[in-house]
Amino acid sequence: MIAIHDRRFYGSFNAGWIEYCIENSIPFKSVNCYDSDIVAQVRDCDALLWHHSHVFYEDVLFAKQLLYSLEQAGKRVYPDFNTTWHFDDKVGQKYLLESIGAPLVPSYVFYSKSAAVDWIQGTSFPKVFKLRIGAGGMHVKLVASREQASALVKRAFTSGFSRYDEWHNLKERLRRYRSGSDSVYGIFKGVVRLLLRPAFVRMQSSEKGYAYFQDFIADNESDTRIVVVGDRALGEKRLVRENDFRASGSGKFVYSNIDLEAVGIAFDVSRRLKLQSAAFDFVFDSHRRPLIVEMSYGFGTTGICNAPGYWTSDLRWHEGRVNPEGWILEGIMRDFGGVRSSL
Repeated sequence: MIAIHDRRFYGSFNAGWIEYCIENSIPFKSVNCYDSDIVAQVRDCDALLWHHSHVFYEDVLFAKQLLYSLEQAGKRVYPDFNTTWHFDDKVGQKYLLESIGAPLVPSYVFYSKSAAVDWIQGTSFPKVFKLRIGAGGMHVKLVASREQASALVKRAFTSGFSRYDEWHNLKERLRRYRSGSDSVYGIFKGVVRLLLRPAFVRMQSSEKGYAYFQDFIADNESDTRIVVVGDRALGEKRLVRENDFRASGSGKFVYSNIDLEAVGIAFDVSRRLKLQSAAFDFVFDSHRRPLIVEMSYGFGTTGICNAPGYWTSDLRWHEGRVNPEGWILEGIMRDFGGVRSSL
């Protein structure tokens, strides 16, 4: 029996999991992980699947803790500890990728203002400033000068940064409206959020007490996202926004001429870190070497599910329909043999 937390949101895996179970006659039940008795609810289940998200403050509070607890009790869970502990934590990913010698964009983190200021005086610009949290290009700034970097560092060690950037959200809605992918109502919602912050912002504290930078890797008109699920990998290029350097959240995808070295790196890192799924974002340096910018256990399905096929870990290409949500479920089911729960 599979338990699925059935809170659906844009790009979530939940609907795909439920559809897969129905089509393949797999016993499942919908559960609410927010219920206090969730452990009792899944007592008769072999696994719990929860596509938790950084945009829900409740998920940030306890999703990982619940999943870890059930995993310790012998349940199969998705995402498991190895797959999700570093989710929405770019600083954690820096340490993780550096520890295994993965090709990461050179990254720098500081836990005191003085250390950050000293580094600023000796480094070159431009650099990219990020918060450890966030997706879709939010909280990512191209820093052109020492003065701009110093101002960001000062804020990082005083008032901090809200987890939500209302002006970024409104600008993105305007950009999507001009491209035909958003509506007047969407712009209205963006304006309202300038005055009324969403619950997940009001319920969470500001980001402060650290400063995180990466080298700016120039001359990339796109990034390359490689999604690995078990023995399969998908690829897409995400084109940068007009008059911008960011590709994440642009909504513009290309599926041809995906760099095979990046695919191989993604498979290798996923295997070494024992990841059930992972989305790796790559850029390319001046020698055309792929460098990982960041990673995530989850990924938007809108773009990647339009890929015309997938690679297996031997880097052979297979044309045809892709179903990453179904592949995740298949991986959980393969793990059932010999698993016994103590609950």
